[in-house]
Parts: sequence; C-alpha cells; structure tokens
Amino acid sequence: MCQADDTKVVDSRLASEGAAVRRRRRCPSCGHRFTTFERVDEVPLTVVKSDGRTEPFDRAKIVKGVEAATKSRGISANQIDQIAESVEDSVRLAGSETTTANIGILVLDRLGAVDEVAYLRFASVYKNFDAAADFHREIELLGKLSQGAPSE
Repeated sequence: MCQADDTKVVDSRLASEGAAVRRRRRCPSCGHRFTTFERVDEVPLTVVKSDGRTEPFDRAKIVKGVEAATKSRGISANQIDQIAESVEDSVRLAGSETTTANIGILVLDRLGAVDEVAYLRFASVYKNFDAAADFHREIELLGKLSQGAPSE
C-alpha cells in the first residue's frame, strides 16, 4: 500500500449479526484493496443504587435475577437472555445512567408478559414483600396490566 490518505469504498455490508459494518476499500493511487470494520463504541452504563452508590451496569445480574424468578417455570435460557437484552436496550436508549428501581420496573414489565408466577416471584424480592397482602395487591396490579394489553 502506498500510504495515500484517500481511499474509496468499493462494497459495504453488515457483519457480526448487524453489530458492525464491513467495508471493502481500494486505494485510488496504487489500487491496493483491503477490508475495514466499523463498530459502535458503546458508552458505559452506570447504575445508581438505592443508597446512592454507583456501579457499572451488569447484564449478568439481570439474568441471575430472572433465572431465580423463572426457576422450574419452563422459561428457556434464550427467553431469559432476550429479557435481559431488552432491558439493557431500554436503559441505553434512556441515557448512560439509570437506577436500580428503573431496572426492576423494566424487568417486571417483561416478566409480566412472559409468566405471571415469575413476575410475582421477582416482584416479591424486588419490592420487599413482607405480608400476604403484598402479593394480593400485586396480583390485582398484574390483572389490571394484562387487561390493558392488546389481545392477539
């Protein structure tokens, strides 16, 4: 390659399941061809804990919590990963910082659509249930949410 500053893009296509763009380039001076990959450089996410501390976002924590809530419920590992990915995507769209409360609400929204028992299990830990009345109130809320959902 001649070290010329200018190159021409000959071909572009998605790579890495859409996470990157593969470009074939050619140097107009010497004709040398080469490939470049462009990837999004994601901004790190920060989570503000209920006591005010901050820590990096960790999708594995969401997976672990959802796995505990869905244990023996017939929810696949793929579905759990999709829930965690959906929550992370929502958090990223909202900015570089979020709260544990917001993450909990996002997880509950997705679990409610997948499995009501898993929703209640997650809610009981997330919302610190300490009486049967807490479960009753949450079941009523879940019923209202499912009534508002569009039918298939």
